Amino acid sequence: MPQTAGTQDAAGSEEDPAIVVTGYRAGLQRAQAVKQNNFSVVEALSSEDIGKLPQASVADSLGRLSGLAGERRAGRVSGISVRGFREDYVGSMLNGRELIGIGDNRGVEYDLYPTEIMAGATVYKTPNAALAATGIGGTVDLQTIRPLEHAKVLTLNASYEQNGQKSDNPDFSNRGYRFAGSFSDKFADDTLGVAFTAAVTSSPTQDEYTSVWGYSKGQVTSGPNAGKYAPTGVTISSNSNVLKRTTFAGVVQWKPSDVFNVTLDGLHINYSETGISRGFFDSLSLQSDGSGVISATDTTITSGRSTGFNSVMFQDPRRKTGKLNVFGGNFKFDPSSDFHVSFDASHSDSNKSDARDETYAGLGRAGLTSQGPNTLRTYQVAGNGIQFSNNSQSFDNFSAVKLAGPQSWGGTMAPLGAPGGPLYQTAVRNASGTPIGYAQAQDGFINDALFDEFLNAARLDVRKDFADGLVKNIQAGLRYSSHKKSKVNQGYFLVASTYPNDGTVPAGSQAGLASLEWTGLGKIVAYDARGLIDNGFYKRFDDTQLEPDRAGDTYTIRETIWQPYVQSDFEHNFASGARIFGNAGVQGVFTKQRGSGNNSYTGANLYDIAIPVSDGASYARVLPSLNFNLDLTHGHMIRLALAKTISRPRIDSLNPGSSVAFKNSVATVTSTDPVQGPWVSSGGNAQLRPYEANQADLSYEYYFARDGFISVSAFYKHLVNWNKLSTTIRNYSQFYIPGYHQAVSNNGSTVYTPATFLGVNTGYVGGLKGEVKGVEAQATIPLGHLVHFLDGFGVVAGAAYTDGSLDDGSRVPGLSENVYQATLFYEKDGFAVRVSGNRRSKWLSEDRGGSNTLVAVQRAGETLVDAQISYDFKNAGIRALSGLRLSLQAQNLTNQQDTYTDSVSGLILRNERFGRNFLLNATFSLF
Repeated sequence: MPQTAGTQDAAGSEEDPAIVVTGYRAGLQRAQAVKQNNFSVVEALSSEDIGKLPQASVADSLGRLSGLAGERRAGRVSGISVRGFREDYVGSMLNGRELIGIGDNRGVEYDLYPTEIMAGATVYKTPNAALAATGIGGTVDLQTIRPLEHAKVLTLNASYEQNGQKSDNPDFSNRGYRFAGSFSDKFADDTLGVAFTAAVTSSPTQDEYTSVWGYSKGQVTSGPNAGKYAPTGVTISSNSNVLKRTTFAGVVQWKPSDVFNVTLDGLHINYSETGISRGFFDSLSLQSDGSGVISATDTTITSGRSTGFNSVMFQDPRRKTGKLNVFGGNFKFDPSSDFHVSFDASHSDSNKSDARDETYAGLGRAGLTSQGPNTLRTYQVAGNGIQFSNNSQSFDNFSAVKLAGPQSWGGTMAPLGAPGGPLYQTAVRNASGTPIGYAQAQDGFINDALFDEFLNAARLDVRKDFADGLVKNIQAGLRYSSHKKSKVNQGYFLVASTYPNDGTVPAGSQAGLASLEWTGLGKIVAYDARGLIDNGFYKRFDDTQLEPDRAGDTYTIRETIWQPYVQSDFEHNFASGARIFGNAGVQGVFTKQRGSGNNSYTGANLYDIAIPVSDGASYARVLPSLNFNLDLTHGHMIRLALAKTISRPRIDSLNPGSSVAFKNSVATVTSTDPVQGPWVSSGGNAQLRPYEANQADLSYEYYFARDGFISVSAFYKHLVNWNKLSTTIRNYSQFYIPGYHQAVSNNGSTVYTPATFLGVNTGYVGGLKGEVKGVEAQATIPLGHLVHFLDGFGVVAGAAYTDGSLDDGSRVPGLSENVYQATLFYEKDGFAVRVSGNRRSKWLSEDRGGSNTLVAVQRAGETLVDAQISYDFKNAGIRALSGLRLSLQAQNLTNQQDTYTDSVSGLILRNERFGRNFLLNATFSLF
């Protein structure tokens, strides 16, 4: 049902009707019209031409809108925060229907959708009762082409892509491509419309990755540097990835008369992301007397010489694959000019496999008498990373590097090392005569999370229009949806076929040399880890039988939702020319949710015990909304909006299962601190209620031209319910198994038992309260309206200042206090240039942690700068090239790095450098 109203012409908007605005300026003008005419406070973007959004991806384009902020993942903008709330708390729709993604939770990965299929997007900052999906942050509605509403189109698109950063891995390239074709036309006297788009993408990324394990004040205990922060260890790698995506989208519209209108549409996306990560795990332990310290500040040791560690060289293949299908049908029946009926039905399904595998290598298997010496390194904390020098060992010789775990990390495989087990042997022993066993057997690991999701929905809407009076219509409707999402968290220990000995890389799997020269670690051997795993070089042992957190993180969540609503649009024109318009309505949300999972722990036989559990809840919420707009004439407008909004609980938080785990490193087992000790448990809560907020918005907008406006807005959200992870200390003595819950030294000669039975339990609870408030300002200024000779030049700028917290002092995920956007552009006579910059301050996010789970992280602020130059040959006077448009786009011009910081010390925990990216594009439109 429509949610726009005609407005009076903006002051100063008279333009020569012979002038046809095209390209980026036309997209801005259409987006401004959507913003100006909408009943709600919205932001909008519109494609320059069919399938040509202003940026290289949907996520990039959304991140340019005022009050929104993009979040990079693996070098690409993927997530979107709206008014400080990341995508898990933002409703997502496609053509007005609730949209599922291929992410781990509810949030949609917006970079999944190619720009070639999109006509535009509308972001609702204030809701109305008719919206199918809402969130406390807002709602993003992506829109594809409707052929009966557009002119005939046949466009071919080809792009060449190249990373400015070379590939450090010999088996991956830094070059990619994109191809797309779009067709739209009308038939049968313009009663039948057909549109179809196909797109293929191969997009590479390169990543120079540094991660510090943490900072300890206890490494140096005497001397002038005692008690200072020092890095405990580091993970360094050169990563290469390639995203491949195939997309098909189609729409059929049939409108045989003014009474009946049918729209059928479908979307299919098939994608894969494969890659390799090659580097080292290295301890950076220092002498306790501080003799290894080279330099330090007042608080932090910045350079030192490590005491030595048997470096673990890893070569980890990544393979993420997924499919998304969306099908829908909309049927409109208008028996009279003032009565309208609409029925809509849709089905969406997706599946994803996220495999993050690991293989270990080094100078020999842990415990073998033939294992090479420890590696000593000198490190220097430099900028956002760490530089190394004076490395005592090298790893660039295939005859020296062995495919075996250099550390005793296999303690969880204890049942497999019992007499008669597959890892039990007595022939090969360490220097003290102890047999090489399960603790020394882990040579790699397979992490593979499987996700499946579907959403079926149907809705019926009716609307009665009124010709006179304040109330212009009354509409009512009912929506039903059935939603299911499941996760299977599976894993496998990998043991090389050479166990209990070790061996070099087979000749057929040698791939050359990879480079870690950017961090001072030189070159290392590169091998085909994926091929070795797939071809049986490693034996697999099912981790779901050995580690409880796999079964504990396997679950299925089901939801059924009924959403009745009623809403009325109103409008009144005053004699002065001013008018009021808007809508008022209420939506009911009746939800039944059910989760099934496992309570999992290690049994006396050392194998996992998984007890199936299920739980759930039903709840009802009433969501009133009011959007009141005062049009003061001459382009001046004031908007007031009041609403209650909800976001359903995160999917992973509804898992009713739990798991008890034991971290068997020497450092954790010997710690007496429950927080740093070996015992941990975690679980969800299937009885969680939705996140809830009461919100108010006030906005002033001035539209001084069809392509120019300024606005200032303020908002306040009172969070009346927030679900959050909560930790408690519990006693785990009932789970203790002597001889199993222990740690073994690297050489296998020393066994350590737990220093405490107390540990941390983590679970979700509701009931927190808080607030988020902010001020936003934005402007689109065509400079030719100010100074004639600047015709074609323009500025698009926005700034958002947001503050908020929860009652316990924690931050809202996704909230950056300061977000800025600016685009300077010139477009005239077919020639166009744009430079865009986005700046956001630090924010709370999440990342993939151990056992394929998600963990909270704090990301440092960043500034991204892009540029584009293009020429459209339409008016060049060359007939053969009249449909050709060439463009060159550069992304991340300033080589902004992606940085994570420690929330307590402020020190850098992780840094990734992706470099610049370049796209050369040719678009040819036949008509």
